[in-house]
Amino acid sequence: MNKATSFKKRGGLLRLSLLLLAALPQIAGAQETMFLYADKIPNAKVQEAPENDGALTDGMARSVIRPSMEIFLPEKENATGAAVVICPGGGYSVIVFEGEGVSTAKEFTKRGIAAFVLKYRLPSDSIMDDKTIGPLQDVQQAIKLVRENAEKWGIDKNKIGIMGFSAGGHLAATAATHYKKALIPNEENTSLRPDFQILVYPVVTMQNALTHKGSQQALLGNNPSKETLDLFSNELQVDDNTPPAYLTHATDDTTVDVDNTINYFKQLRKNKVPVEMHIYQQGNHGFVFGRPGWMEPIFDWMKQSKWID
Repeated sequence: MNKATSFKKRGGLLRLSLLLLAALPQIAGAQETMFLYADKIPNAKVQEAPENDGALTDGMARSVIRPSMEIFLPEKENATGAAVVICPGGGYSVIVFEGEGVSTAKEFTKRGIAAFVLKYRLPSDSIMDDKTIGPLQDVQQAIKLVRENAEKWGIDKNKIGIMGFSAGGHLAATAATHYKKALIPNEENTSLRPDFQILVYPVVTMQNALTHKGSQQALLGNNPSKETLDLFSNELQVDDNTPPAYLTHATDDTTVDVDNTINYFKQLRKNKVPVEMHIYQQGNHGFVFGRPGWMEPIFDWMKQSKWID
């Protein structure tokens, strides 16, 4: 399945899921939308965003100049103190914001977990000096903001995780393995390391034999060097301080090969990083749109791992 066909299929599933959600009792939306940078956006050629910047079409964002996050907080009496920064996917060319981001955030808040849906900059030479690091800068800034505002939002600053889908899974895995080097201003030396990671049908590697070509090209360009490919192949960046992980994928995924997840699992296990993996026999890419209850094993893992009570 090529990239265009894959996103067309995911878009159809997304529209169906949004129709189904509309028929259900409505859950409170985001309490707040926060821009990630109060002043200058790092690594940006363009600082002024048009009025419709980040606007959604069919639940997807196709252009983001001024990155932001939507904040979903649980009821205080139900809050566990845990939080998740969510990176929706879309091949680094769109952001499946509603279907993978907002709908997932609402499920987390039901379980007392704060959720922050990230609208990150999509890599582009026209708006960034170095497009390879733009999305990572935004996720680092999101983690920094959540950690620094933990008390305000009723969050335990030591229970802040990262979650990503597809190419957003690559971004989440990059945040989990590239946290030692701050690519944003961080005078407070706030920890940029996620406490845990949740990856859903993720792109993990950038190696030519296994990567999702569309994501690789969008992030790294047409002819990346071996050094660049290795740097952004997150299975090669795992060490014994990589955050604990929950991984899930479908065996029959024809868009992002399941070996992305399996190889990452192997490296985490090799480095003695706590990891749990759920591989579904069927579901293909974007299975979250057609598999009710897919988040239940995540909540079980979070309980067993003491991220939530």
